[in-house]
Amino acid sequence: MATFFLVLIYLAFISLGLPDSLLGAAWPVMQKDLKAPMEMAGFLFMSIAAGTIVSSLASGTVLKRFGTGKVTLVSCIMTATALLGMAFAPSLLWLWILAIPLGLGGGAVDAGLNHYVAAHYKAHHMSWLHCFWGVGAMLGPLIMAPYISEETLWRQGYFIVACIQFVLVVILFLTFPLWERAAANRAQAPLIEAPLIETEGVHTSHPLQIKGGRLALASFLLYSGVEAMIGLWGSSFVVYVKEVPAAVAAQWISFYYAGITVGRFITGFVTFTIKNQSLIRLGQWIALFGASLLILPLPPFVSLAGLIIAGLGLAPIYPCMLHETPRRFGRENAPSMIGYQMAFAYTGSTCLPPLFGFLASQTSIAIFPWAIVLSAAGMLFFTEKLNALLKGKHALLEKNSRSL
Repeated sequence: MATFFLVLIYLAFISLGLPDSLLGAAWPVMQKDLKAPMEMAGFLFMSIAAGTIVSSLASGTVLKRFGTGKVTLVSCIMTATALLGMAFAPSLLWLWILAIPLGLGGGAVDAGLNHYVAAHYKAHHMSWLHCFWGVGAMLGPLIMAPYISEETLWRQGYFIVACIQFVLVVILFLTFPLWERAAANRAQAPLIEAPLIETEGVHTSHPLQIKGGRLALASFLLYSGVEAMIGLWGSSFVVYVKEVPAAVAAQWISFYYAGITVGRFITGFVTFTIKNQSLIRLGQWIALFGASLLILPLPPFVSLAGLIIAGLGLAPIYPCMLHETPRRFGRENAPSMIGYQMAFAYTGSTCLPPLFGFLASQTSIAIFPWAIVLSAAGMLFFTEKLNALLKGKHALLEKNSRSL
């Protein structure tokens, strides 16, 4: 049953990644068809992100009350319905309205399944889980590509992705009784591979009151900010500072995303021998090194390799930090903590790239690598401070486990 659920969760994460890249791929023709201003894509994206942040913040309470299976099913119904509505949306206003349930459903699925894997599976499964999200994010534009040759065909692309989402809904509905049975089995035999740190005998659903919680939230915000800033502004930096043609710059950004996806696949195997904490630290240093290459006056092909190196460095950080949550903050606090961590991650990816864009417009796009280096260094600082804060708990846990 554990293997079956893992396959189901992987499929759910592919479907979770599918709509994330649709808007950007289809917007050039959507804009013309809807007669919308270019910047409206940003407002639609922020509406989706707002729904995601709200559902992530509420996920701890919702998961405890209704369970992962029911939350996943209802959330997938919301995302599938929203995508279907977008395929038939008569105006920009309807797209804006439908962006809200799309974000709410996506955030709930993301938080719920991340908590499920963090609590009941080993670390390599978390890395592969986010690798499958990357597969979905790459498939979205490929599905949309044949349907954007004419202005009105983008709707068919959304319709196809909505149908894929509804197939997942049917699968979840048919397997729903198994989630209830699995919940009973997990109560007797949890799947997580190691004892969990308890939070000093007091469990609270508010992460800001948990020891070290704010440091973890800051790390997630900066991580997603770095990942999104490279994805959004990396091509502009390559074109205007490194003086590389736009088509070639786009290829380098695709290599960056490939580095993240491949890196997470490899990380799944590495976690068999290296602990999450070590992988997080190693990934942060590698990302810092990659970003530093962009600053140095090196030949373009050497310095731009820093994008790939940065992607490889970022790869293990997010899934490993999520998987560490039950060990860092206790099993009872994990659902709420994961929800808040993901909400801060979405906040970082939503707010930091526009903030950098404003700063770059006032100065120069040449500050791009410096912004990445400073943000990555801040993430490393908060993570190491959290590790030092929780070091005593880990030592106590190891002592107790040796005495058993």
